[in-house]
Amino acid sequence: MKKITTILIAFIVAFSFTSCNDESLQSYLVKSQEKSGFITFDVPASIFQIKTDAISAESKETLSSIKKINVVAMPFKDNATEVEAEKVQLEKILSGKTYKSIMRFNQKGMKVSMYYSGKEDAIDEVIMFGYGSKQGVGVARILGDGMNPAKIVQMMGDLKLDASGVNLDQFKFLMK
Repeated sequence: MKKITTILIAFIVAFSFTSCNDESLQSYLVKSQEKSGFITFDVPASIFQIKTDAISAESKETLSSIKKINVVAMPFKDNATEVEAEKVQLEKILSGKTYKSIMRFNQKGMKVSMYYSGKEDAIDEVIMFGYGSKQGVGVARILGDGMNPAKIVQMMGDLKLDASGVNLDQFKFLMK
């Protein structure tokens, strides 16, 4: 009996140490709101209620599957050490078993990686992580309900995402 108790206590202690070391993206986002040098904001789903014919009905439906977007960024302002530390921390979080890589690309000096969590045909979360030596580091988390990756790719095409970036003219009506 004493041997079982010792093994059980050792297991609990080991589990508590390993679980404390692994930070979730959610806890990173919350902690970053309190740190100086960070820009943080949340975009509610209501902003995605697009009432224009500039995009297809399918793209509007895809946008309606998005519930919220969280953005955290640390711009580069002669703080290379801090930016690198945040980059390493985010890479560690995103390299775990929770997130699966979709794609990686370079754009205008930034390295961008895209991840997701959930099932392949019903994504719960899409993560965009980017960093650049002159820009800084940032992460955007798109929370949704059963987002479909094929429809997201189609929507990105409708929004005219290309090497030069998003065609922002399609979003002028949001500023009116």
